[in-house]
Amino acid sequence: MITPILPTYARMPIAFERGEGMYLYDTDGKKYLDFYSGIGVMCMGHSHPTLVNALVEQAKKLWHTANTYQIPEGERLAQRLVDNSFADTVFFANSGAEAIECCIKMVRKYHHDKGNAGKYRLITMASAFHGRTLAGIAAAGQEKLTKGFEPLPDGFDVVPFGDLDAVKAAIGPETGGIMIEPVQGEGGIRVLPNETLQALRKICDEAGILLVFDEIQCGMGRTGKLFAHEWAGMEPDIAAVAKGIGGGFPLGACLAKEDAASGMTVGTHGTTYGGNPLAMAVGNAVLDEMLKPGFLDKVVEMGDLLHARLAALQQRHSGLITEVRGKGLMAGIRIPSKPTRDIVVDLIGRGMLPAVAGDMVLRMLPPLILDESHIDEAMTKLDAAFTAFAEKAD
Repeated sequence: MITPILPTYARMPIAFERGEGMYLYDTDGKKYLDFYSGIGVMCMGHSHPTLVNALVEQAKKLWHTANTYQIPEGERLAQRLVDNSFADTVFFANSGAEAIECCIKMVRKYHHDKGNAGKYRLITMASAFHGRTLAGIAAAGQEKLTKGFEPLPDGFDVVPFGDLDAVKAAIGPETGGIMIEPVQGEGGIRVLPNETLQALRKICDEAGILLVFDEIQCGMGRTGKLFAHEWAGMEPDIAAVAKGIGGGFPLGACLAKEDAASGMTVGTHGTTYGGNPLAMAVGNAVLDEMLKPGFLDKVVEMGDLLHARLAALQQRHSGLITEVRGKGLMAGIRIPSKPTRDIVVDLIGRGMLPAVAGDMVLRMLPPLILDESHIDEAMTKLDAAFTAFAEKAD
């Protein structure tokens, strides 16, 4: 018999009742160090007073109004994002999947309005994740996402991860752009080198196509800069962001340069809830914290410390850990000899919440507010878990 909630998740037998800062508490009162952040969403941790106050105060005034009227908090948030990014304009949605849909439509409309309606295809990279819509799974091209949902929307050409020669070979008369994650999240915390991002920019410029970045998981401070591509000193034409932008409140956005967005005129795109007053209030509160002097510098400092400690952990457990990946507070530990989910279950029992990425990567996306004591606590739990697994192997 089917459950009242559609059984599309392999849920752990645990339910959380409340959260505070870096920690979650289950219905039995047990405390957990959160290194998952609701899939990289809780960038300011749980129950952050600035975010709570912004939501409560807005809820007392106005929850929703149609986008046929002005929404001042949305205009303010858009201006702040423009002021602190490559973009000239922003479309607000409710999720990353919707932000990706806007990106795809924007590429097609751009070429259509330039008189090149046949340039509709996007080149993407293997192991990508671009959401669960039909277009999103078609863009990723992974069988585990697409099986049973055929026929898929046409228009996506998947090449090997980071293979610039394959990217160049895939460009044809119907190619409208390239869409990639600067750091793959679900694909296993795989980082595209700065040189690759710079090369992709050059390829797009030479081919007259658009460069689209999916920064849904790696953006909004996760790597120590507001957007991960900033480390490469270059800019995309369009980018999708979500997750951390709302600090836990459903919010996504498509950011774009003016020329790339030139075809998106009145009536070409829309959403009922996107950009609603509640989301905009919380989004501005997130930026209030994230743009404070020193905040992102602290993320860089903690990210460097986290990766150094993980590298030391790898040395102690070299028979189990084959690689440490990631950038900033987006880290992955590759463990090919053990089912990663088993290690996650073990760590949950020890009071720590990581997750799985790819097939064999333990993923960590802690709130950006962590300090050294939280890293110490995480390393103690990880060390104990890996030691226990090594002893079982013996």
